[in-house]
Order: sequence, then C-alpha cells, then structure tokens
Amino acid sequence: MVTSQTPSRFDVFNQHCPTRLVLDRLGDKWALLILHRLQDGPVRFNSLRRDIDGLSQKVLSQVLKRLERDGILARQAFPTVPVTVEYSLTPLGRTLKQAVSALTHWAEENMPQIMAAQQEYDGRLQESA
Repeated sequence: MVTSQTPSRFDVFNQHCPTRLVLDRLGDKWALLILHRLQDGPVRFNSLRRDIDGLSQKVLSQVLKRLERDGILARQAFPTVPVTVEYSLTPLGRTLKQAVSALTHWAEENMPQIMAAQQEYDGRLQESA
C-alpha cells in the first residue's frame, strides 16, 4: 500500500522493490501482446482470445486480471446475455504504447539476425561437445 510515508524512489535493482513484480508482468509475452492489441481501442475478451494465437482462455483471464489490478487496463462488462466484457488501456496503460510497440516491432524486425545467432551459438556448442 502506498502511503504518504512511502518513499517516492524505487530501485529496480533491489530484490525487495515492488517494481520487480510490475516488470515481471510487463515482460511476459502474453501481457505485451495483449497491451499491443489494445492500443487501438477497447477489445472484447473473445476477440483477444481469437487474435492472440496460442493464448488459452485461462491464461488470458489471469493476465487481464493482473494488468487490471496494476491499473494498466480497465474492464467493462455490458449487461447482455451472455455478458459481454471488453478491455481497454487506462491513461497509465497508454503511457506504455510506445515501449510495447518498440519491443514487438523490434522482435519482428530482428528475428532473422536472432535466428542466425542462435544457429551459430548452437553450432559452436555441438563442435565443442
């Protein structure tokens, strides 16, 4: 809980700093993909599940709850049958747009070099074995 006595400085290099929990959540591939998908506006739960290949309903639900708890996204339920739920970025979540886009695009653009480096590394390991 943040109080007026809580220090305003956090140290990500300190093992007890709560920023590590947030970094752990934001460093999760599913969280990054969800945040990237929400950049253009609200998205329904089932659309997220369909759009992010390989993401199970259980894991999607868990990640959404964690991001909602951190104030990064908002959940809105509509009184339909069945209930329709959509998620959107909060103002805090929108501050992550540039960083999320940079990471996801970097990964896509640099995969050929990464795969080549992995093959080279694996080849060296096999030669030394």
